[in-house]
Amino acid sequence: MRLIVLTVLALLASPACAQSGNSDRSITDKLPLFAKNNCAQNRDPANQMFCGDAELAAAAEKLSGAIEARLARLPDRLPAIEENAIWIRQRSLGCGIIGQAAVRYEDVDRVKACLLKVTEERTAILRDPDFDCLAANTAAGALICADPSLALTETELNGQVLGLINKLNPTEARFAFAEYGRWTRERDRKCNLVGKENVPLQELSPAEDCLTEYLNRKTAEIFAAKGDPKKVFGRQVAARLPDTDAVDFCAARIHAANACGNFIRINRVYAVDSQVSEQEAQVMGEIEMVVLAPFTACSKIASTCTGTCWDTRSGRPQPGAANKERSAEAFNVTRRLRIQRTFAFVKAADGWRCREDELAPVSSGVATGGS
Repeated sequence: MRLIVLTVLALLASPACAQSGNSDRSITDKLPLFAKNNCAQNRDPANQMFCGDAELAAAAEKLSGAIEARLARLPDRLPAIEENAIWIRQRSLGCGIIGQAAVRYEDVDRVKACLLKVTEERTAILRDPDFDCLAANTAAGALICADPSLALTETELNGQVLGLINKLNPTEARFAFAEYGRWTRERDRKCNLVGKENVPLQELSPAEDCLTEYLNRKTAEIFAAKGDPKKVFGRQVAARLPDTDAVDFCAARIHAANACGNFIRINRVYAVDSQVSEQEAQVMGEIEMVVLAPFTACSKIASTCTGTCWDTRSGRPQPGAANKERSAEAFNVTRRLRIQRTFAFVKAADGWRCREDELAPVSSGVATGGS
């Protein structure tokens, strides 16, 4: 958990220099700890500021603690990591840190005051449990937060889920967190809420009964388990049909097995086409993922977790490293990757079992957003 939080706090990775291009004076003169902490090695201008100033460093430490506390109370923590990444990007832009431009000497005091203010405000907000609801950026989240009864039910369910997961070893817990994330995607599909983030609440009201049924059913399953997490998580190894739910189940298992959640979140899953025989099935699935932490665009993580190496400039799959310069590049956080891939399933006594252990190779893909 600590590794994830520290990664989140250092998300933006834009090259920058410690020297202003328009001044003969270095920002090291304004940041007492800059040389001592070797802050020039940090490529991000905002992180150089936090590294070189004691007051900013103390504020960042408090924010880190608030982030840890928030993640600790969420079973599906990956959306929260994404939301924090978006906030960091907006924070930097709001404080006048743009792209690769270093902070100028004459702007250090202003930028520091801005970073300190927004960091302290963010820390205070994150410590309010109600923020988990207010920060929901999905249609389901908006509906749940608008209904006090639904919000309370979800909070209670989250507490029960976390209580069970805390009884598991780290590997089992990783799979359980992935399974909970899959539950929420399945819920949104069943309740017809996928892609409706900007739809007015009154138009989403028909889905309220579906959400209520989902929350109550999951809560009942947990109570029926009587405190045994293995009666809730890890039981399902096959899908009922070779469809979207099956592709989602397969992708979630692959991500959990390869610790992909440290870098990437599965956002949406679709079944595009399928060929099904009596005992085997081939399902073409489309998966949209969000980058949570920078990773090299041509690496084991890229191949296993996204299905391919990437050309970050064109946003297209790059099956092999075309050259060292490009293969060493990394994706910025909050970038979205969309791939299509054929998944193989075999019919078993308990349903359709996925035969894949990584997302490579993909049929097609595209990276959008960010740079």
